[in-house]
Amino acid sequence: MDSLMLIFLMCLALGAIVGFFAGLLGIGGGLLIVPALIYLLPWAGFESEQLTHVAIATSLATIILTSLSSARSHHKRGNIPWPLFKSILPGVVVGALCSAFISEQIPSDNLRQAFAIFVVLMALQMAFQFKPRQSEVMPSFAMMFSASIVIALLAGLMGIGGGVILVPFLSYCGLQMKQAVGLSSATGFLIAIAGTTGYVLAGLKVHDLPEATLGYIYLPALLGIVISSMLVAPIGVKAASTWPTKVLKRIFALLLMVVGVKLMFF
Repeated sequence: MDSLMLIFLMCLALGAIVGFFAGLLGIGGGLLIVPALIYLLPWAGFESEQLTHVAIATSLATIILTSLSSARSHHKRGNIPWPLFKSILPGVVVGALCSAFISEQIPSDNLRQAFAIFVVLMALQMAFQFKPRQSEVMPSFAMMFSASIVIALLAGLMGIGGGVILVPFLSYCGLQMKQAVGLSSATGFLIAIAGTTGYVLAGLKVHDLPEATLGYIYLPALLGIVISSMLVAPIGVKAASTWPTKVLKRIFALLLMVVGVKLMFF
């Protein structure tokens, strides 16, 4: 079996795990996909200086379909405040597009360590559910624009949809949780589209990437993850109604903590 097919099959398995936990716990897949690809991609011939960039870019590309599906579901339920979405749209696009070109200036090892720290922080948030005190006044347009740039930039650099950052921020701004989650799903789609575009354009200048890449995106991994995650996510959603999700979320947070610490000393 050649390395390309092996990576595809392993990413099918990875996508199934990501899809199940996404449905069960309502989390984005990037926190799992990025570290998993960092370990898998060397088998496909990726050099160490390319690893983190390709893992992050591929993770962002998988979020396009998953976030679109989520956004459509929230839209049907009336959970997306579209006037607010329009106000943060410009900042999201700018931040996500810039993320790919900024990441190019960061050595792969440093980017991996930054991601590891981010994973540990998100694990702590998931385990202890820190909730910011709500503000009584919505921020100005300038404040929302600036915040959306920073959030989209961080999301693009970390290869995630941004919900773990955006939802607490919107909740702090006084938005109802269901609307914050719905708006996050819509902005996650935009972050994924803009960020993926940036990583494709940035990667086209790199001539020593292995075959089956589109810019920094590794297509066999993308295809494997998307196919299985879309199929398995509904199973996780059904399990969420009967499984002890609070306990599982803390166990999952512990797993993320271990992954983050391991990545720091990769």
